[in-house]
Amino acid sequence: IYMTSCQIMTGRGGWPLTILMTCDRVPFFAGTYYPKPAMLAMIPKIQQAWRDDRATVLQFADRLQETLQGLMSADSAAGDGLGVAEIQAAYGQLTDRYDREMGGFGPAPKFPTPHNLLFLLRYWKRSGDSAALEMAENTLAKMRLGGVYDHVGFGFHRYSTDDRWFLPHFEKMLYDQAMLLMAYTEAYQATGKSSYRETAEEIIQYVLRDMTDAQGGFYSAEDADSEGEEGKFYVWSEAELRALLYEDADFVIELFGVEPDGNWQEEASGHRSGTNILHLEKPLTGSAAREGTALRDAPRERWESARVRLFAEREKRVHPYKDDKILTDWNGMMIAALAVASRAFDEPRYAEAASKAAEFVRSRMVAPGGGLYHRYRDGEAAVHSMVDDYAFFAWGLLELYQTTFDTGYLTRAIYYNDYLLEHFWDGAGGGFYLTSESGEELIVRPKDVYDGAIPSGNSVAMLNLLRLSRITGRTQYAERAQDVGRSLFQQVARGASAFTMMMSAVDFAVGPSFEIVVAGHSGRDDGRRMVAEINKRYIPNKVVVFRPEENPERLVELVPYARSQTAVAGEATAYVCRNFACELPTNDIADMLELLGEE
Repeated sequence: IYMTSCQIMTGRGGWPLTILMTCDRVPFFAGTYYPKPAMLAMIPKIQQAWRDDRATVLQFADRLQETLQGLMSADSAAGDGLGVAEIQAAYGQLTDRYDREMGGFGPAPKFPTPHNLLFLLRYWKRSGDSAALEMAENTLAKMRLGGVYDHVGFGFHRYSTDDRWFLPHFEKMLYDQAMLLMAYTEAYQATGKSSYRETAEEIIQYVLRDMTDAQGGFYSAEDADSEGEEGKFYVWSEAELRALLYEDADFVIELFGVEPDGNWQEEASGHRSGTNILHLEKPLTGSAAREGTALRDAPRERWESARVRLFAEREKRVHPYKDDKILTDWNGMMIAALAVASRAFDEPRYAEAASKAAEFVRSRMVAPGGGLYHRYRDGEAAVHSMVDDYAFFAWGLLELYQTTFDTGYLTRAIYYNDYLLEHFWDGAGGGFYLTSESGEELIVRPKDVYDGAIPSGNSVAMLNLLRLSRITGRTQYAERAQDVGRSLFQQVARGASAFTMMMSAVDFAVGPSFEIVVAGHSGRDDGRRMVAEINKRYIPNKVVVFRPEENPERLVELVPYARSQTAVAGEATAYVCRNFACELPTNDIADMLELLGEE
């Protein structure tokens, strides 16, 4: 609210932010980064205005509050439904901003913005346009090569300060790891390229090693600084590498562009830093083909041996500060990402980690009245949850259900989705408010609508509603999803590429999409094989339900249409449906894939 106030008053934002407000918390003055002399000179003038012309100041504050209400309520109840036109507009805008050489969108600084890539993969799936796939792949590949990726310890830094993904802001955020994990996992499903799976599993290794509480929750972030210097933990001098790596030193120095005086400059002075950011010009698998180098025939294995030694040495350094808050919304994203990776890679360990985190939130972050708290730290859960907390946690639970087929996850996903509808829904304009009706009283009740550093709660909630509608058969969920789109039609029309997660939801709504019920005996190989064949393929617009032949009552209670979808001849059977119109059941995996267009 207050950063938006600053942008209205000054045309720009930034930190640190200075706001002066009335006793009712309505701003009348704003600015950023005032040095002490300027602040001291300004205060008497503001004091004089407040004393001598308060009516004008208050009138200005009232006008600002009206402007805020208009900007942040995002009401557009009369808007049209979102559809193919908006999907195409978002794609066209991304194409216009795309960096064809280095990937990403727009000039420096470059942010990963993985939901752009998730949307592009869906657009490729829908249209067959190879350019959309190329945009996603090139961006994923260039990020993985650059210094924005931690080649020694894995995981991605916050963003790149240049346009080559070389010089990062060294902070690491949980939400970046979660969304990039999804993007690399889906790219692997779409292309079958092992490099995407390797990157995804390295992200998981980093998160489970460095960002996971002993009880299973995920920490929020790691700072950029250590010992008062940004990036000091991550960079290397040539002398350090030679002292550590001996016969492998020349290999690593050449491979990662290491220079005697350092390969990056101090921003303030322009002088060489004396240290190096490890980065690759080409994928590691192709490095051995270059002539006149010190590389052997197996650069990947040789680098892994060197990397392990570098990591062990780096662990002795002073680590950046770890922000060990556990946030419900960011945990929801990581739960969802791990569940998706578990399915795609057929790796139960990832689902187990996601399940532990879900249990952490369920058992330690429940608020009175059945809601959730936003954050947990040192045994204390606190802060009223916001729309992202419920939307993202429900997202994680939905993905966990479709990975484990434990109906407990589906039950809780429905519960938190319904809680969101009851306490956050805008009955007049549609869409979800940032805060509940019983939350902190603010000068306006805003809506979070843009897909920025992370997807907005409205976008994720819209996709949740659509998927829950298809899983449960409750059409009211789909109607609410349409209302979300209508409420934001005018904002999307002004810039659809700022809503790429919502465009993924619209892509699901427009279809084609599938409801797949696999009926069979729990634990038997025929059912597992059928589900595994679905999971390994890139079919983003689907929901999958498993109907157990033994004790199906709880599943049928949640998914009534599955009552009659039983195993034929006692064998695992697939029911492939579109908008609840089902093809003939089949026991044959090849026939099932043909019905899904995946033959």
